[in-house]
Amino acid sequence: MGLATKPLSTLHERSSYDVEDFAVPTGREEEWRFTPLSRLKGLHNGTAAASGDVVVEVDAAPEVTVETVGRDDPRLGRAYVPADRVSAQAYASFEKATVVTVPREAVTSRPTVVSLRGTGGGAAYGHVLIKVEPMAEAVLVLDHSGSAVYADNVEFVVGDGATLKVVSLQDWADDAVHVSHHHAQLGKDATFRSFVVTLGGDLVRLSPSVAYTAPGGDADLTGLYFVDAGQHLEHRLLVEHTVPNCRSNVTYKGALQGDGAHAVWIGDVIIRAEAEGTDTYELNRNLILTDGARADSVPNLEILTGEVAGAGHASASGRLDDEHIFYLQARGIPFDEARRLVIHGFFAQLLEKIEVAEIRERVLTAVEAELAR
Repeated sequence: MGLATKPLSTLHERSSYDVEDFAVPTGREEEWRFTPLSRLKGLHNGTAAASGDVVVEVDAAPEVTVETVGRDDPRLGRAYVPADRVSAQAYASFEKATVVTVPREAVTSRPTVVSLRGTGGGAAYGHVLIKVEPMAEAVLVLDHSGSAVYADNVEFVVGDGATLKVVSLQDWADDAVHVSHHHAQLGKDATFRSFVVTLGGDLVRLSPSVAYTAPGGDADLTGLYFVDAGQHLEHRLLVEHTVPNCRSNVTYKGALQGDGAHAVWIGDVIIRAEAEGTDTYELNRNLILTDGARADSVPNLEILTGEVAGAGHASASGRLDDEHIFYLQARGIPFDEARRLVIHGFFAQLLEKIEVAEIRERVLTAVEAELAR
């Protein structure tokens, strides 16, 4: 399959299943200018040897169907067409895909956990499809761990009146490289809640996107990241409003510490002329804890109609507020504890939105460990 014919945002000028339809990135392109290409280990230029392995295991709720299918399964690639060379390489290179289906009107009794564990070696490629049929409700966890050089695409298809809540945890080993696209396609009156937590890995570049197929879709994209010395954690979001009366909200927060810690957040929202009644907002906040850390934050909002319910964006990066620290120290709290409390307060509202208690506690423990460094 070659260049796709689906409607494209001006922010993503092309999409295709064919790797050769995309030039090899040089780092001068807008979509690649923040990414250190030399650390992608060949995922971007075809030199990565496909000799690695990422083991996929699914602990499914009893109401859910799980299948392992070949790349010729007609359900794959229907919601999302790759939008850059690494995504196209992943689509062209995976051998088996995992398909999780929540049947019509089912309400799952517990979360379904998809564990993806890298076992080292060369590059690996993957594909996951989560299909929630009309009027169904489900909670899903994507849990990434181990050592890997991994590129994949994840499709979330949320049917009419359905609800899907997703927690994606990137808890890779220190040497891991992960480039992933998460795409959600929402039906009429569908609800999608995504919580992305990125902690581990040498380089992680995650690109969540949302598309609406009918009015009433509601998407909430939340993210939390903690960047240590030498890490590059990049999140590039695209929400494209193409139908009337849909909603989106994006909130991502990150903390950075250590020399060479680098966070990148790009938030792209487009409201097309036909998307009257859209209500959207995006927010990014970065807390820089030490010298030598860098945060790049670029919110973009493109509005092509004057009939919107609301639209806005905000971005800020800064250091700990000395007044907050002083206030706590003046009440007898030592500096280290005061610092910890302020950082917890920075993340607290987000942590409360994690649907799965075990994951919430795991993230809280990981943040504590980061602060202990």
